[in-house]
Amino acid sequence: MENAIERDYEALRLENQLCFPLYACAKEVVRQYRRPLEALDLTYTQYIVMMVLWELGNMTESELGHTVRLDSGTLTPLLKRLEKQGLIVRTHPESRERKLFLSLTEKGTALRERALEVPGQMNGCIDLPAEELMQLKTLLDKALSRMGRTRT
Repeated sequence: MENAIERDYEALRLENQLCFPLYACAKEVVRQYRRPLEALDLTYTQYIVMMVLWELGNMTESELGHTVRLDSGTLTPLLKRLEKQGLIVRTHPESRERKLFLSLTEKGTALRERALEVPGQMNGCIDLPAEELMQLKTLLDKALSRMGRTRT
């Protein structure tokens, strides 16, 4: 009887969870980004936002939120801090639309040059062969693309 009960609770063991190693690994990678990003005066999440703006240019807050998978409750304070730092400008259109447009300032655009050092500094933060890192990225991208799908 006791073994049957123990089997029932196997699904609750931490070692049997996929979510925990994903969470712990993501947390550790973000922690390792801390030092290189301090030189840019950015948090990891601010860095992600800046990378999107450097790559895609001007966009709305909702487009950015969709791209980086952040809700407005998290994104809005982050954008206000970037604006206070002089890296972005947030503007409302003259029409009555509720959209908020984002654009880089000269300072924000210039920061891109300094950010070029970050990927090299992070090289090797996950100690796996390049082929396995690419496999991991491919699997994570695939999983992430399917996360929003409705289950049937």
